[in-house]
Amino acid sequence: MKFCPNCHLTYDDTANVCGQCGGPLSVIPQQVQQQAAYDPTDHTAEFSPQDISDNKVFAMLPYLMSFIGVIIALLAAPASPFTMFHVRQGLKLSVVSILVTIIGTIIPILGWIAAGICVVILLVVEIICFFRVCKGQAKEAPIVKNFGFLK
Repeated sequence: MKFCPNCHLTYDDTANVCGQCGGPLSVIPQQVQQQAAYDPTDHTAEFSPQDISDNKVFAMLPYLMSFIGVIIALLAAPASPFTMFHVRQGLKLSVVSILVTIIGTIIPILGWIAAGICVVILLVVEIICFFRVCKGQAKEAPIVKNFGFLK
């Protein structure tokens, strides 16, 4: 793969000059190309496309319905690795949400404010995860991905 050092656009190996500025192209080393494409939190390649397309709806439920969605997904698609991945991610988000709520009720005023902010952040994370399922991706949930339980 080649790129233009002036415009920072990428081109295939057959191109010699930049289509935008006309400058010469440089070759991107193969090792750099592979490192940039690797995402350790993306597990999509571990699941078959058939499993993803068949169980996408069940994988959405933990993000839409919290614990009830987890139970429904476990009962509806227990043999689907794609659904089980999203069940684990949904459980992480639900457990963290419960912990934030408990801490928010124990600590008056400042805890209420902090808990409210954390709940909004967790809601945004659930929305992000929901749209990733819609795209057929299996990426770990942001923020809670570093928690060691439910790997």
